[in-house]
Amino acid sequence: MIRHSITKSVAAALIGLALLSGQAAAQNAFDFSPEQKDRPRTQSNPEAVKAIPADFKFVREGYLTVAIAPFAPPISTYATDAKTVVGADPDYARLVAESLGLQLDLQPIAWADWPLGLTSGKYDAVISNVGVTEARKEKFDFSTYRLGLHGFYVKKDSRIQKIAEPKDVAGLRIITGSGTNQERIILEWDRRNREAGLPPISLQYYDDQAAIWLALASGRADVNFNPNGPQAYEAASKGAIRQVGTVNAGWPLKSDVAIATRKGSGLANALTIATNSLIRDGSYEKFLKRWNLGEEGLPASETNPPGLPQY
Repeated sequence: MIRHSITKSVAAALIGLALLSGQAAAQNAFDFSPEQKDRPRTQSNPEAVKAIPADFKFVREGYLTVAIAPFAPPISTYATDAKTVVGADPDYARLVAESLGLQLDLQPIAWADWPLGLTSGKYDAVISNVGVTEARKEKFDFSTYRLGLHGFYVKKDSRIQKIAEPKDVAGLRIITGSGTNQERIILEWDRRNREAGLPPISLQYYDDQAAIWLALASGRADVNFNPNGPQAYEAASKGAIRQVGTVNAGWPLKSDVAIATRKGSGLANALTIATNSLIRDGSYEKFLKRWNLGEEGLPASETNPPGLPQY
């Protein structure tokens, strides 16, 4: 297992080159303007509004206050004005607020801060790529809205065409994240391959995204196995990589991404109803397709489904 790093100056140069080379394509494929003129909209849903508990006190009257960590496109990032948060999760947050008959108050945060902020009542909800786990369910309620998917991506001219099961990764040089669910999955696949007498994988770890794309482009690594959304964005905006497979983030179980709310607050059921109304009226499909995340759609939202166990 190999960890790679590059200096900040080199990383900055690489990122700058990547942004310049992909700028035109990215602008054509995605809208990062603060105005977001093509953002899908919806109407207030009476059933969802009625499901809001009478004693629930919103942080700000007339608003749904939502915490979000702008960590990477297309899930969430800053617009071209460097202050407006845009992306799939912001689009969804606005749709949910509109379904509840509320305006949206989006609060950018550091991802690690959401549990304390939600518990202390700073936000009504967190919509920031949070996965459902049994440990989190002890402290929070959840309303699911997207599949948790990890993607296998290779450079465009790679000989690799499909990765669907453990044997497909035997002998490959694979980039993944240290201490993550995807690392857990790929290590288990490798263990099964070794037991079957197949060649072992070689894992690589990098400290920044620019180094990952450079490793794929230079042929130093064969595959990047990490969350699907940011890689789908990279593939659609620059065209240098392509997807050859996905696996659920909870493999061998199922893991969904969900809105987190305070445990026992009663808001989760209203949010689940709101999401299911968005699925029915088509605005749910529109926001996913707008950010190239159509394959992460759910057939229906659930309140507090089974979550990932503690490994």
